[in-house]
Parts: sequence; structure tokens; C-alpha cells
Amino acid sequence: MRRLALLLAVIAAPALAQPVPATPPIPAAPAAAAPGAPDPVVARVDGADIRLSEVQEAMAGLPEEYRNAPPAMIFPLMVDQMVAQKAIVAAARAQGLANDPTVQRRMRRAEEVELQQAFIAREVAPLITDEALRARYTAQTATRGGEEEVRARHILVPTEAEARTILAEARRPGVDFADLARRRGTGPGTQSGGDLGFFKRDDMVPEFATAAFALQPGQIAEAPVRSQFGWHVIKVEERRTAPAPSFEDSRETLRQQAVEETVGAVVERIRAAATIERFNIDGSPIAPAPAAPARMPDAVPPPAPARR
Repeated sequence: MRRLALLLAVIAAPALAQPVPATPPIPAAPAAAAPGAPDPVVARVDGADIRLSEVQEAMAGLPEEYRNAPPAMIFPLMVDQMVAQKAIVAAARAQGLANDPTVQRRMRRAEEVELQQAFIAREVAPLITDEALRARYTAQTATRGGEEEVRARHILVPTEAEARTILAEARRPGVDFADLARRRGTGPGTQSGGDLGFFKRDDMVPEFATAAFALQPGQIAEAPVRSQFGWHVIKVEERRTAPAPSFEDSRETLRQQAVEETVGAVVERIRAAATIERFNIDGSPIAPAPAAPARMPDAVPPPAPARR
């Protein structure tokens, strides 16, 4: 499809500079054509019909920048593209390429891929409806709730010795941590007094997060914390429980979860129901694994001689 889009762009470039003839509005491609719906022939190549539904389907697969173009502009270009494709297919058949073993093998593989995708899509479809995703969202937010966050400041320096000197200064009565961060810090947030804002545990490297989430508001970490970025002196300003993200913000994540879980479950179910035979690389049967040897009973010591 990328090649098609590129070729379409090349075709479209000179055409866009010309006046576009009036073309009736093109209806959007339906998800599934209703039985008996009009599907007129829009072109014919060597007796092979190209119908409106084929053009609609091809248009739906174009990159977004082409799909958003006026249909009156894209439709004739898409038909031209499909006419060229039909002509090439006819020429290939005329040369007997449909009987070429390599071509036949690739066609079978393409058919298998399409069948796999159609099967998986049918299994997944009921689980990614708006209703299903909302139910998943409700279940997750009910059990998980809001995630804990802290707002912290830090002073980042390259050496432990420098960090310990700054830590001692930060602990002196009356010292403003934010001002100290502006004067001595080198890392992100220096100009704002080392303020990192609110963050979740997974937002930071583990060593930094462990130290920050162990502190209460107003506390400074007992010792500098080393990370891949250097040495941190950390002070926590606030703690809170963040509100759960909205359904709209979570929709794509929920959809991805549903797809991944369903595909994995479907694959395992189908594999378990299939009769599978495996062979060696040369086609010979795989020898069964040798049975584990029977465990010999532990040696029984001879009875002790009777005492006289």
C-alpha cells in the first residue's frame, strides 16, 4: 500500500495542477456492503469489471492525507490506478505467470495471511466496541483507583562529594532548597529551583523513585541518591493520589490490551484444537525423546548379625 500511495502521489502531482472535471459525490466505503446495495461498474479492463465497492475499499486503505482529499480529486486517480493494476494482472495471466510455482506459492501465502487476519478480526471485533471498552475501563478503575504521585525537587551534581556538601547545606536551618538548587544544581528543573512537578513511581528511574516515594512532604533524603545521570539531593514537597485517567484518555490503551489478550487466547485455543505433527529439517520424523530410566531402589543394607 505504501508503494501504491507513492505511485498515486506521482500520478497526482501533475493532475492536481489541472482543472478537475465535475464528478458526482463518492459515498464513503461502508464497513460491509448491504445485500442488494447498488455497486455499479465504474471501469472495465479486457472484460474484467471494476466496481464502486472495490474503489471505495482501495480509497479507505490510503494514507490519511489522501483520504482527506476531495473525493472528486481522488476517485478518478484511484480508478486510473486500478485500471493499470487490472491491465498488469491480465498481461501476467496471458504470459502464464499464474501457473508459475513460485507465484502460486506466494499467492497461497497471501491467501493464508488474509484468512488469518479476517479470522482474528472477527474474534476481536466484539471486544473492542465502545461498550466493551467502557466495561473494561470500569473494571480496571474500580480495582486500581488513582495512582500515588509525589512532587519533588532535586539538586543534581556529578560527584558524591559535591552532593554531600550540598546535602549538609540544605539541612541547615533557614536554607531555601529551591534557591540552593538554582545556585548549585546542573540537571532538569534547575532554573525552577529543581522542581520536577508531580510524577508517578514509574516515571523516574528506580533508584530515584524509591528514595522520593519513601519521603513525606518537607523531608530531604538522608543521603544523596546515585543514578545514571549523577548524584541527586532530593526533597519531597507534596504527595497526592492522582485521579484515574478518563475513558477518552484510556481508550487506545484499553483497545490495545483487548486486542493483545484476545489474539493470544485465540492463538492458544486454535493451536490446542489442531492436530500438529513436527518433522526434522530433512523431513524425517522426529525421534521420540528417550524415556527416563527407571529409578533403582535404594540399596538395602544387610541385616546386622544377631547378638549372641
